[in-house]
Amino acid sequence: MSKFVVKHSDKNNLQVLYEDNHIIIVNKRAGDIVQGDKTGDKPLSEVVKSYIKDKYNKPGKVYLGVVHRLDRPTTGIVMFAKTSKALPRLNKLFAEKKTNKTYWAIVKNPPVKTEDTLLHWLKKNPKNNKSAAHHKEISDGKKAILHYTTLKTLDNYTLLEVTLETGRHHQIRVQLASIGSPIKGDLKYGFNRSNPDGSISLHARRLQFVHPVSNEAIDIEAPLPEDAVWNACL
Repeated sequence: MSKFVVKHSDKNNLQVLYEDNHIIIVNKRAGDIVQGDKTGDKPLSEVVKSYIKDKYNKPGKVYLGVVHRLDRPTTGIVMFAKTSKALPRLNKLFAEKKTNKTYWAIVKNPPVKTEDTLLHWLKKNPKNNKSAAHHKEISDGKKAILHYTTLKTLDNYTLLEVTLETGRHHQIRVQLASIGSPIKGDLKYGFNRSNPDGSISLHARRLQFVHPVSNEAIDIEAPLPEDAVWNACL
């Protein structure tokens, strides 16, 4: 299996982890939005387009397909398609759960169990953009399953590694909060104070998949944010 960890920053402060003719993978910063929304803020997709246009001196519009997203206060791996050939193939990989995504989360209260599988039914409230976790099946609820294991115990926090079986709205955030372990900085789901930069301590750490064009096994790992608590996790 090939493993790539490439650090690259350009004038847009973009950290490119992997790039070929069909795919570009970047390390998203806290506060970046992946795709444009009602805020009108410049999305990460446009920053990546600018990077491609400048790097390859491309005339006209640059093609870029959004494959998946991360919440705005979350950091880590985001993949985009550079070609119309790659986009539907990447969408299929994600839809058929043929990618392995690993997240790291820093929580204040350690879970009772050092490792476990969490099963809830989540219901989203669009009015406050928040999901609620229920232990039993409810009307309009979506089944959510994640697995976590404890990686490290710090003085005041605990580092968890999380993998998902489902991809629901705010899934990791609400499920960890439901067992009394809200993510550091996540005011929306019960943490008592915000992080200085407005982030939450949830990081899309690793992505593994088979390249949809070359059929090569790809394994990407995103460096952690520059932060004293994250540094203590290494």
